[in-house]
Amino acid sequence: MKIEQIYTGCLAQGAYYITSAGEAAIIDPLREVHPYLERLEKDKVQLKFIFETHFHADFVSGHVDLSNKTKARIVYGPTAQTEFQAIIAEDNQIFEVGNIKIKVLHTPGHTMESSCYLLIDENGEEKALFSGDTLFLGDVGRPDLAQKAAEMTKEELAGLLYNSLYKKILPLKDDITVYPAHGAGSACGKNMQKETIDTLGNQKETNYALNQKDKESFIHAVTDGLLPPPAYFGMNVLMNKKGYHSFDEVLSQGLHALVPEQFEELAEASGALILDARSNGIFAKSFIPQSVNIGLDGDFAPWVGTLIGNVNQPVLLVTDFGKEEEAVTRLSRVGFDHILGFLEGGFEAWEQSGKETDSVKRITADRFEKEIKDKEVQIIDVRKESEYSAEHVDNAYNKPLAYINEWINRINAEEHFYLHCAGGYRSMMAASILQARGYRNFTEIEGGFKAIASTDVPKSDFMCQNKILNKLD
Repeated sequence: MKIEQIYTGCLAQGAYYITSAGEAAIIDPLREVHPYLERLEKDKVQLKFIFETHFHADFVSGHVDLSNKTKARIVYGPTAQTEFQAIIAEDNQIFEVGNIKIKVLHTPGHTMESSCYLLIDENGEEKALFSGDTLFLGDVGRPDLAQKAAEMTKEELAGLLYNSLYKKILPLKDDITVYPAHGAGSACGKNMQKETIDTLGNQKETNYALNQKDKESFIHAVTDGLLPPPAYFGMNVLMNKKGYHSFDEVLSQGLHALVPEQFEELAEASGALILDARSNGIFAKSFIPQSVNIGLDGDFAPWVGTLIGNVNQPVLLVTDFGKEEEAVTRLSRVGFDHILGFLEGGFEAWEQSGKETDSVKRITADRFEKEIKDKEVQIIDVRKESEYSAEHVDNAYNKPLAYINEWINRINAEEHFYLHCAGGYRSMMAASILQARGYRNFTEIEGGFKAIASTDVPKSDFMCQNKILNKLD
């Protein structure tokens, strides 16, 4: 028997590849399935089942494509309803893969169909729990995403989650290995640990949600401090339920090369968003007017989903040479399938064609210190609230990037302000969106708060973020 965790840092997502005696199972696969097909061929095993822990909201699973290419059966937990062929398992149903067994544990709460998969080895020992979004390391799945579909409140869903965890998961043996669907950085939880594998016994000791005195306190703890889910979550759920275009088709369309004239004409005719995936430092110096910068060198796909929201938005890509396929692949993971093509020759080709360009006014932290000395200025910090609370520039306003579409219209277009994040990645996203919508009255700070921290710019007292999170919990 072999268990392999295939972890994707950009999405903070774990897929699992399991083999035994010539057969295989894959749990929660990513959209692009070629890496799984290569593993199957290398190991000379036949994929028998594709297990889905629930209808994912934060990414589009590869279950449909993988099933079409291998004829493996897709398995969901009880109550799931799909528009493609799938086995809707019963609670405690057992599936055999080679010499091992995988037992379905229906654990509603995060969603109604949410299920964990308990692996029983060749000797009949319960060895591993693939816990999906029911149980994370340090946290549990948020109970607010399925409210509309379940016609329940988040508190009612949290009550179901309590029953699932305390009656089905906690009675399991301490030495069972827990393999969750997500790790730190995912929007599916609020307090996850950086580790991606742990024992159930350690989680029983360290996970705040598993140490509540009663159901009422559990409900309060897991519903407190939840941030609104990103806009694209609901659309990803629908794609996972209904099916989607083959990734091969999406990739083929997205890799359509366009010379500058074609690129410009298509942008005007289609209303496509020009998405520039170059690094923030390069983007700041020169870019196509109206384009939005979300760099491939960070959490690219989740930020596209959060800031753009509508997965049906047509997109035209500008990337560094050779990065086109990576950009299309990562966009497809969160459901952005309408990629019309990319700028052939990159931004250099655009400049060489003599077409119009734009830039962002960016200054160093040292220059920022000099400009604001003994002056009253407006400063916007686009980091998360927890980062801002830990330490920030005195008198700065906290306007998290994730909510820019809510606060941007309240910006006074006549009053100058300074803009920063932690290191420049998020503030350049904000800068590009601001300029695309007509705001030119700001200066962005290179290196963000990390660079500002080494200056004498007045700052608040530092508070450890762990203490802040504990207060929220």
